[in-house]
Amino acid sequence: MSAYQPGSWALSGSESWRCLLWWWFLSWGLAVGSGDPWMSAEACRSSCSCSSTRISCVDPEPGISSFPSLQSDAEMENITDIYIANQSGFSSINDKDLHRYKNLRNLTVTNSRLTYVTKLAFQNNLKLQYLNLKDNNLSSLSWRIFKHLNISYLILSGNPLRCSCENMWIKLLLGEEADIQELRCTEDGGARKLLSRLTLPNCEVPMATLSPSKTSVKEGENLELSCTTSGVPAPELNWSMALVTNYEIETSGQISVLRLSNLSSLDHNSKISCIAENIVGEKESSLQLDILFPPKITKLSDAIPDHHWCIPFSVAGNPVPHFQWYLNENEVTEGAYIMTMIHDITEREYHGCLQLDNPTHLNNGRYRLVVTNEYGMDHKEVDAHFMRQPWEELGPDTAYYDSPTVNPPEDRVAVYVVVGIAAVAFTGFLLMLVILKFGGNSKFGIKGCVLFQRIPVEVVSR
Repeated sequence: MSAYQPGSWALSGSESWRCLLWWWFLSWGLAVGSGDPWMSAEACRSSCSCSSTRISCVDPEPGISSFPSLQSDAEMENITDIYIANQSGFSSINDKDLHRYKNLRNLTVTNSRLTYVTKLAFQNNLKLQYLNLKDNNLSSLSWRIFKHLNISYLILSGNPLRCSCENMWIKLLLGEEADIQELRCTEDGGARKLLSRLTLPNCEVPMATLSPSKTSVKEGENLELSCTTSGVPAPELNWSMALVTNYEIETSGQISVLRLSNLSSLDHNSKISCIAENIVGEKESSLQLDILFPPKITKLSDAIPDHHWCIPFSVAGNPVPHFQWYLNENEVTEGAYIMTMIHDITEREYHGCLQLDNPTHLNNGRYRLVVTNEYGMDHKEVDAHFMRQPWEELGPDTAYYDSPTVNPPEDRVAVYVVVGIAAVAFTGFLLMLVILKFGGNSKFGIKGCVLFQRIPVEVVSR
């Protein structure tokens, strides 16, 4: 007898909840198991296909003239690979085209009509490593486009590059790779030649020389630096620095003088660069300021318990200061159980602590840190209390050590959440196994579970 009657496809109560639960697990598994889901059609142009990490535009019709713009910044930041080919309307890469693709690593624009790339086209794509611009219409390309990038692969074959000074940097950058790509350029008369054999008069990388190349100056003194440049075409000369100290620049021709007055210790280890650049490339000459100044204690904090007790401090000074501790005006003798530890050194500061291993009531008191070098000294004091006196009366809830309450790390909360999610997922998996085992002998192990269609159950059982 047929199990199907017209107009009756509803399931019994026990069958219904088992069937719905099974479908819920199936949908959840498909959603979680999809590691690289494809985006909806609304988020991608008709000539392209888009996944969570890749955009590919290869269909010539209807074609594109610029990079696709996805629905949200988050989607665009996830993109690591863009592949564009066969696009006759794609002619330029402009300043803002790739601005929101911050994690882009691989970019290919090939067999299109790419003619121009602006100097700031990749200003926000600091992770870009692979760039393929093969078989386009590029006649020139500026080295300034790539000055802030660490490009590993640059492919330019199949472009009508001119044999000009502006393209000389490509020969210098690629070296033997230019021959492997069979890169050629077009001379004024129309003849084609290998780019690796390009030689041009009055076309060379500039030079820059900074003097003096090293310097040690006391805080408060003045300093004068001179930079000389050379090269053809005549290079542009620029200084690069970020200083607290006041300065002035005087340039005449290819010589520039930088004058610093009343040097600040805040500029110790700061970098000063003289940069010469022309159409062929750039050269940089630089030095680090070595400013000598007396030590200064910028931080001395209360004792904190860690693996050991620690009295944290930060001290600035050049040359390296000498550290001496006093407890209640008595000099502290350092050894295996009490010592000065430096944990971090920055441009001008030393960060560390006075480390005490299992201190007792004998270590309680007022600590004074004295730091000295050949240019001066500084000192600061802090009170530290590690343990109660043995003769003090202790209450039932009083700790012998004065240890502050330490809250559990925030990472523990994350661990609890992950363990909870795993437990819920495992429980759901066990429930699904029970359902599949005791659900009957019909297809998929679920008796009478036919959803969304008005068809006989016996047909599905076949």
